[in-house]
Amino acid sequence: MGATSHQSGAAGRAPTADRPASVRNVVLVGHSGSGKTTLVEALALTAGAVNRAGRVEDGATVSDYDEIEHRRQRSIQLSLVPVEWAGIKINILDTPGYADFVGELRAGLRAADAALFVISAAEDGDGLSGATRMVWDECAAVGMPRAIVVTHLEAARADYTQMTSVCDDAFGADDPDAVRPLYLPLHGPAGPDGHAPVAGLLGLLSQRVYDYTSGDRVERDPDPGELALITDARARLIEAVIAESEDETLMDRYLGGEDIDLKTLVDDLERAVARGTFHPVLMAAPAADGARKGLGTVELLELITGGFPTPLERAPVAVTSPDGAARPAVTCDPGGPLVAEVVKTSSDPYVGRVSLVRVFSGTLRPDETVHVSGHGLTDREHEGGDLHEANERVGALTSPFGKLQRTLTHCVAGDLACVAKLTRAETGDTLSAKDGPLLMEAWSMPDPLLPLAIEAHSKADEDKLSQGLARLVAEDPTMRLEQNPHTRQLVLWCLGEAHQDLALERLRTRYGVQVDPVPHKVSLRETFGAKAAGRGRHVKQSGGHGQFAVCEIEVEPLPPGSGIEFVDKVVGGAVPRQFIPSVEKGIRAQAARGVAAGYPLVDVRVTLLDGKAHSVDSSDAAFQTAGALALREAAAEAAVQLLEPVAELAVVVPDEFVGSVMSDLAGRRGRVVGTDRAGPGRTRVLAEIPEIEIGRYAVELRSVSHGTGLFSRTYARHEPMPPQIADKLREQSEKGSHLT
Repeated sequence: MGATSHQSGAAGRAPTADRPASVRNVVLVGHSGSGKTTLVEALALTAGAVNRAGRVEDGATVSDYDEIEHRRQRSIQLSLVPVEWAGIKINILDTPGYADFVGELRAGLRAADAALFVISAAEDGDGLSGATRMVWDECAAVGMPRAIVVTHLEAARADYTQMTSVCDDAFGADDPDAVRPLYLPLHGPAGPDGHAPVAGLLGLLSQRVYDYTSGDRVERDPDPGELALITDARARLIEAVIAESEDETLMDRYLGGEDIDLKTLVDDLERAVARGTFHPVLMAAPAADGARKGLGTVELLELITGGFPTPLERAPVAVTSPDGAARPAVTCDPGGPLVAEVVKTSSDPYVGRVSLVRVFSGTLRPDETVHVSGHGLTDREHEGGDLHEANERVGALTSPFGKLQRTLTHCVAGDLACVAKLTRAETGDTLSAKDGPLLMEAWSMPDPLLPLAIEAHSKADEDKLSQGLARLVAEDPTMRLEQNPHTRQLVLWCLGEAHQDLALERLRTRYGVQVDPVPHKVSLRETFGAKAAGRGRHVKQSGGHGQFAVCEIEVEPLPPGSGIEFVDKVVGGAVPRQFIPSVEKGIRAQAARGVAAGYPLVDVRVTLLDGKAHSVDSSDAAFQTAGALALREAAAEAAVQLLEPVAELAVVVPDEFVGSVMSDLAGRRGRVVGTDRAGPGRTRVLAEIPEIEIGRYAVELRSVSHGTGLFSRTYARHEPMPPQIADKLREQSEKGSHLT
């Protein structure tokens, strides 16, 4: 994207901020296809950061610069586009809307001080996704200021009035007056299809018309007909703004007939937005061909610079020392102790690892040495006591503009920047002064619960696989790598199918590693359902030194969790003492290989009762073989049960989906053991369910709950599998296939 022609010369100069008050950090939130990336282009054009706005369909947008994004025409990662407006640096954080990439969204929420929810006017009344409402509730829980922008006004079935009503219902449930539009659409002449496009805005507070029909923004007085359109909506907006005002006399004055001046209303509106108590609704559309400003983009930039909070208004950040000792909270002070957090890690083929950081305190400068502190997000790579602590030298400091990187001399508290070549720093790590290391609390990330078993495609790929996977997981904290000791499979745990596809594509295109997905195995076991006896006879005479060993055993089931117990009851020296450990070794080796369907045998007691030996031909190897044969013969005469792992499942969904979830679990052989409240309007369903039934539950729950369900799973125990399923599995095992 560095040579993309639509970027102007202004894009080559990074907007800089020397004080936190001149920074605004805003994250764009919305479901896939709502128009976030197109809105970023429109804002960049209006701010003069690009010469013309790129299109997603052409792969020419600033924020969707990855080749994978170009092919899929969909955002897959967090990207930063800084622009400048009215002397304020605005860090626009564009996030993916697809649920599989929610980790990128959470990183954007961590880096931002306010959220802009992007909603498409082309959707019907049910178009506001449940996932978007969940993010709204998360922002509300931490008091993050929010505004709403309605897009796709150019669509034939766009209905701005209906969508503002939908937003009011969805986001204003707790306070119906907290969600109000600031503008009404001004429609132009209807086209041949009868659709009248939005050509301008009617300002409710200013009572001015902002006309975009000429390709530029022209401000004028409304005519009487236009003025009549805004009377009722203006009154409701003013009452909502005054209700959030800190001036308790203002409502009395307004109801008494006093005309409140515009500056007072705007100041109160901006304060209410910054406090997170009022959520204005605006609209925006891309610029027409040849135009310099998209409809509503000036108004949106004015709201961001005037109404969204500065980093100074963010609550002090809690920190500890790396060993967990309490430390005073840090404020947004460029002269304070350095505290920065890595919100995203990526790899550049020329630069290497690039870390996007948010500076919460102090000033970050290139070429200085900082302390890197890790935490729970890196446990998957740093188990075994490695605290993930290191001093590292900061490389070049840059400001990203999509794929471009523009050099910075420093980054003050409240701002965002990219740091090159921090080899130890990973997403979620804290950067602080080397002589006073501090650690920020990790933010919440979803647990990946969709397994992807993989194998290297060739020997050359196998040599590169370990490094490629390590880098992939270091970049994405919502991806977990597991080397399963029971199934001996290499498993990538992801959030969904699109997340899996992205992992495979990045391994291939970025790290040059070709892998093949294979069926994911569940850790099954075998056990005896009843007592049985077996005789192992291994006798070979083929000239020279022969082999001779005979042993007789009895096998009986034990309680779950007992493992393999070996008991020696041989009398009279029928099996010489030196060969009894050999029998046990052979039995345990056969148990590990399985006796029915190829799964490990557990929870049995094997008693050696009798046997025979030869003074010359008996050996350690012969008695190992005899022990294995005896166990197989006992299994052939007994009912061998397959044991399957059972998980404890906790599913959290809105109340209206509880019935659907319970029915779905019952169809998977699940047993619901209880329910409880998981917050307003949400229920937690607790169940026990075989793990083979939930291999794809991360995908299927999303369908059942319309994207609003969450779940966690923990291993409970192994228990007998129903005979009809076990028989089917044995048939699959005989054909060489795996249970998925």
